[in-house]
Amino acid sequence: MASHRSPRRTPLPGQSWPARVTVLSAAAAGAAAALSPAAPAGAEPGAGKPAAKSLNARIDRLYEQAEVATEKYNGVAERAGKLRKQVTNAQDAVARGQSEVNELRNSLGGLAGAQYRSGGIDPTLRLLLTEDPDGFLDKAATVDRIGTRQMLKLRQLRAAQHDLEQRRDEAAGKLARLDSLQKTLKREKKSVQRKLAAAQRLVNKLSADERAARERAARHGHRGEAPEDGLPAGGGGKASSARAASAVAAVKSAVGRPYAWGAAGPYSFDCSGLTQWAYKQAGTAIPRTSQAQRSAGRQVPLGQARPGDLVVYRDDASHVGMYVGGGQVVHAPYPGAKVRYDPVGMMPISAVTRP
Repeated sequence: MASHRSPRRTPLPGQSWPARVTVLSAAAAGAAAALSPAAPAGAEPGAGKPAAKSLNARIDRLYEQAEVATEKYNGVAERAGKLRKQVTNAQDAVARGQSEVNELRNSLGGLAGAQYRSGGIDPTLRLLLTEDPDGFLDKAATVDRIGTRQMLKLRQLRAAQHDLEQRRDEAAGKLARLDSLQKTLKREKKSVQRKLAAAQRLVNKLSADERAARERAARHGHRGEAPEDGLPAGGGGKASSARAASAVAAVKSAVGRPYAWGAAGPYSFDCSGLTQWAYKQAGTAIPRTSQAQRSAGRQVPLGQARPGDLVVYRDDASHVGMYVGGGQVVHAPYPGAKVRYDPVGMMPISAVTRP
């Protein structure tokens, strides 16, 4: 390449070489400043788009917090669902009790009327005056029986009224607890939504390449680590039972369906909703939350994991997937992702549970 040399210049009269260099450097700096985009007013030096590493750390933290809140929401929702059924049953019991009280009252009213109509004359005098003593004695015996039945009905009425009051109190108490749980659900829902919205805003700041790198890291472990307890790459070939095999088939059938917090299938899932749904398809009930699923069976070492086992992640057990063999789990990862296969060691493992 040809070189282009500037012609030599002599210093201006009375100006030394160092002074001339200083002047030229200042001029060059001024020109560079003029060509550079101006920083926003009030911006600190170096202020700009945060580093992708810092953004990813904040996104991970928000997703973890949202998952903890989601599992808390799921637990409250499960309790509220059970309580809602109890409230319905209690209200039905109140309605039945009220119907029983009404029938007893009507019956007592009829018996009282019959007794009144048969009374008013001393039974001995009526016996002397009657043209049909035998008939009178039959009627008198009937009146006596009516009196006895009336007392029995009265005792039944009092017992039914007492029972009805107890049922009303029980129903009212359950309704109050349900109302409290529903308010808690609203708070937890808002908490999850705030964290997910904050995470999404940070994700939007990542470039396409940074998002792709984030996805690769999420699918292969944030620290790039292999399962640290020596699980063979193709380990745990056969399911531990027929129902575990059925659960594995179900969870595999859900691959590709979207994550949705608080969802338990069949068209979308959160992490514990997916595993609960899969076992439900196998005719087995397991708890709704990942924390409860950690204790929903016998815990085994990861090195002995078999298809159908639940792999619970993080110390707080805030995430769960199902081991399907070959060193992989199927799980519902986070909002915006779909149910998928990932390495079993994608994040720190809390426990492996065999339902």
